[in-house]
Amino acid sequence: MLPDREVFEFVRSSFRSVWTLELLLLLKASPEREWEPRELVDDLRGSDLVVSRSIDELLAAGLVVRAADGSARYQPAKPELDRLVEATAALYARMPDAVRRTIIAVGSGDLNAFANAFKLRGSRP
Repeated sequence: MLPDREVFEFVRSSFRSVWTLELLLLLKASPEREWEPRELVDDLRGSDLVVSRSIDELLAAGLVVRAADGSARYQPAKPELDRLVEATAALYARMPDAVRRTIIAVGSGDLNAFANAFKLRGSRP
């Protein structure tokens, strides 16, 4: 089993939203199945945009493959990625709130940096 610290780092670097993690875990539950985008939208009760972006992120991370018809399937590019996903699934089952907070903190860091760019600075001489 991988140390929690390593798994949290994987979560921080791999998931921009909880939707993306949920989508990955759904795909992983049936690795032989190719899911059409509409099925993923329905099963996750998400939007086309959220599912599309999540698949794109997972594809870029080497965690899924996409068929010519747009369907997606869990297929990590390397065995190490599969081990990290396994450990993430176990951690998420054991500590869902901590995993969600980790993902949200990454996203809110980007939002805070954006907001800070618009803060009014004191006048300069």
